Amino acid sequence: MKEAAIDEAAVISRVIRRIIPYIFVCYVVNYLDRFNVSFAALEMREDLGFSDTVYGLGAGMFFVGYVFFEIPSNLIMEKVGARIWIARIMITWGAVSACTMLAKTAFSFYLLRFLLGVAEAGFFPGMIVYLATWVPARERAQAFALFLTSTSLAGVFGGPISGALLKMGGLSGLRGWQWLFLMEGIPAVLLGIVTLFYLTDKPGQAAWLSPAERNWLSKKMAQEREEKERSHAMTLIQALTHARVWRLCLLYFSIIISFYGVAFWLPQIVKGFSGLSNSVVALISALPYLIASAGMVVIANHSDRTSERRWHVAIPAYGGSLGLALAAYFLKNNHPALAFSSLCLAAVGIWSTLAPFWSLPTAFLSGTAAAGGVALINSIGNVGGFVGPYIIGYVKQTTGSFTSGLMVLAATLLIAGFIALSSKE
Repeated sequence: MKEAAIDEAAVISRVIRRIIPYIFVCYVVNYLDRFNVSFAALEMREDLGFSDTVYGLGAGMFFVGYVFFEIPSNLIMEKVGARIWIARIMITWGAVSACTMLAKTAFSFYLLRFLLGVAEAGFFPGMIVYLATWVPARERAQAFALFLTSTSLAGVFGGPISGALLKMGGLSGLRGWQWLFLMEGIPAVLLGIVTLFYLTDKPGQAAWLSPAERNWLSKKMAQEREEKERSHAMTLIQALTHARVWRLCLLYFSIIISFYGVAFWLPQIVKGFSGLSNSVVALISALPYLIASAGMVVIANHSDRTSERRWHVAIPAYGGSLGLALAAYFLKNNHPALAFSSLCLAAVGIWSTLAPFWSLPTAFLSGTAAAGGVALINSIGNVGGFVGPYIIGYVKQTTGSFTSGLMVLAATLLIAGFIALSSKE
């Protein structure tokens, strides 16, 4: 009996419509819980007497726990399945994030940020590997971009939401920053429970596809996996020690230093040159993320159409570097509007590197090698999440200005562009 013709584009579209919106929402919540400390700091630092260095170190402590537990978390997900493991991650990180409201001292702040990193480890690389098991390589940069716009749109939503929560200070004897941590931690726990019922581990188990569609997609993804294994067959150990993987680690590290350096300090940079209220600063801080969201999708779509990745990482990295350098210059010369415009350019450049970047490792890694390799890249890269915020805090406390710190971030993006162009696809 002849098999019915499959509309392949329609199947991929259905997969994207089913998976991307849900994991998009999950990652928005994830991003809010990771970065709400940047808004909480508008009150928290004064209440608890934290210096710039203490805040920068505490913001970065998240990545210490995150890096050490990233690879084990992803390997466990490969064994037990995405549905169960992602649910576990979300429930525990939501609980720890909410408990940050209890921080009283620098040590307790460091500890809770460290535990948040431990709880969240594996979520992002797990999502990258999960998408790579559902979406063929040719459409992958666009799928990654649609997913990763959550990181920029979370900044759009997070600013106004966090600003509103800060205004709750005084209710039930809690400060505004305590309400912020509590109310933004609860959704992660609830979504973790929903994840147990919503996510599907593999295409062959997708009851929301027809039998013929399940069969076609399973065969398509198996064929891609076999092709990768024929040309790039790797064990887990080979993936973790491969020069190409480590080059991508260094590239991602160079990008993430500026990514988190900007994200953790943007509200305070805006506060410094504007002098506006905390709620207005939170609202204005959303604009660079909104512009970055549009840039991400445009660049990812062009990357898919041309099947090119390296230049689509390098050019945005150079653009981000230029934006940060201009922001430093305009801050130093007291041109706040131009400084803010430059920060918007920097955000577009930094965020637009992400989707083409993650298309690079998933093009040659599969199975356990992909789980371990992607986790390693994300782990080493996210050491930059510790370095970036700490550099800005240390330089700010030492010099009294953000300008030198922004120039350091600009330099790391120049390095990222160079590494991207020296890499093989």
